[in-house]
Parts: sequence; C-alpha cells; structure tokens
Amino acid sequence: MERFTASGFLLRWLFALALVLLTFNPAGYSYYHWLAAGLPKVTPAVAVCGLLLLVGWIVFIGATLRSIGSIGILLAAALFAALLWLLVSQGWLDLRNTRALVWIALVVLSLILAVGMSWSHVNRRLTGQTDVDPVDGR
Repeated sequence: MERFTASGFLLRWLFALALVLLTFNPAGYSYYHWLAAGLPKVTPAVAVCGLLLLVGWIVFIGATLRSIGSIGILLAAALFAALLWLLVSQGWLDLRNTRALVWIALVVLSLILAVGMSWSHVNRRLTGQTDVDPVDGR
C-alpha cells in the first residue's frame, strides 16, 4: 500500500486546483470562457477538452463522496467558511472584493477535493482501517 505523505497530498491538491482553475477562473483563461466565446458553435477541440474535464470532475467528486461523504463535504465547507469569517472579522479580507472571494472559493473547492482524494490514506494512518468500496455480491 502507498504511504501517505505531505508531497502526496500536495500533488493531489495541485491536480484538484488545476481541474478547478482549468474549468473556470476569474482571469478569463478557462474552459468556461473558451466555450462561451465560441457559442453556439462548438469545435471538436472544445468538445474533447470538455469531456476530459468532465472525466476529471467525475473522478474527483466520486472519490470525495466515497471518502468523506456529503456530511464531510459540508463540514469542510463550514470550516473554510468559518476561516473566511475569521479573515473578514480581523480585517484581512474585504467582502467587497468579489474577485478575491471568487479566487478563495476556487482554492477552497480544490482543497475540499484534495482532502476527499486523500482522506482514505489519512484515515488508514489514524485508525489502521482500510476503506473499500462495496462490490456486488455475486
């Protein structure tokens, strides 16, 4: 079995961040902007890239739901919301800066996906138990 390391989490987070930012980002260089600029025409390159992003989202969301579940996702989102609240209450972040808030939301989403991709490894190290997916009883 693979050992869980900080570099392993960092790699998962970088892949999650790439997936999120390639799909949409406020800088204007994303799949969303590429698709919107060409509508109603969709080129084969746009279709292939969209399908590759969709596969990535299915893999990340599926793994996240299996490992931490919807309650875990809600708890992680609540934790990040509380941290955001702390930043605002300390005056380190202005809620009127919507561009910064969008970037923060995208990074938070990527962190939640990375935690979901990593949680089974963390859980195994903490408890010694291995998570397995149920298989049809044949």
